[in-house]
Amino acid sequence: MNIAENIPLRSCNTFGINAVARYFTSFSSTDELAEGLAFAARADAPSARPPMPTLILGGGSNILLTKDFDGLVLVNAIKGIDLVTETEHHVFVKAGAGENWHGFVQYCLKRNWAGVENLSLIPGSVGASPMQNIGAYGVEIKEVFHELEAWDLHSGKVRMFTLNDCRFGYRDSIFKQEYRGRFVILNVTYRLSKVPKFHIEYGAIREALDEMGVRQLSIQAISRAVVRIRQAKLPDPAQTGNAGSFFKNPVVSAEQFSALQVESPGIVGFKNPDGAVKLAAGWLIEAAGWKGYRKGDAGCHAKQALVLVNYGQATGAEIYALSEEILQSVKRKFGVTLEREVNII
Repeated sequence: MNIAENIPLRSCNTFGINAVARYFTSFSSTDELAEGLAFAARADAPSARPPMPTLILGGGSNILLTKDFDGLVLVNAIKGIDLVTETEHHVFVKAGAGENWHGFVQYCLKRNWAGVENLSLIPGSVGASPMQNIGAYGVEIKEVFHELEAWDLHSGKVRMFTLNDCRFGYRDSIFKQEYRGRFVILNVTYRLSKVPKFHIEYGAIREALDEMGVRQLSIQAISRAVVRIRQAKLPDPAQTGNAGSFFKNPVVSAEQFSALQVESPGIVGFKNPDGAVKLAAGWLIEAAGWKGYRKGDAGCHAKQALVLVNYGQATGAEIYALSEEILQSVKRKFGVTLEREVNII
């Protein structure tokens, strides 16, 4: 294993933040992961006080680096996609955590395996999908998740997690709560369908399909529609640094929503099965006057207020400061507290 020193991390995070890692390596197996962790644990590691801080990165699509990392950064490069087993109606597909997420979606589409088409073009890696319980256009990972394997940093052993073990919530899982920083996801197995169940009611999917002239519905057509929508309203991280939605959509009681409607008749909300209402965070941010705002190279995207962007040389601290201004502004105007979806490092 080659461990490099003082490595810029701009290419390792979709925000394009140029923080520097004191030590840096990647791993494509559990043996290499163990070797990297052993380096970080050694008391005689140069300029390090045991245990050296470690940061596991995948696609870097949901983090904001606010400073240099004075420790070891390990990039998860575990690859491979395998059909584990199949039944009459389903296939069980295992993917390495280091696989590109959209690449995995395309792999499934080519084989007519349904369930992830609405999640097309989400940046990041397979390993991040259960950690974040990623979701888009009416579909979340928990609906196709079967199980995963993860390395326990405390015991040095591999542990299996089932659907119930993961405690999935809205953009949330056990890996962001009580097990935050404890496990390294190695691979994920998904339960996909041979017979598709189409989800086209959410957002503008149906409209996009009509614009594309689609007459015969398919998972491939839905994927193309999702890609079309995302490309139209979201900045490409390769061109403009961002991590997608920076804030979660807040949930309020039905009573609070009714009161908000009196003050702001155009407010956008979606009723949950439990009676609570999920507010559109992008609407709140735009109504508070932030859409298109820019200070230096840190800004709020002109087409989607939910997305904070790095126009070139913004620091993570500058983007974080902007997010705090937005959070406080929305709280003053609506009495609603936004929660960051992006992990702050």
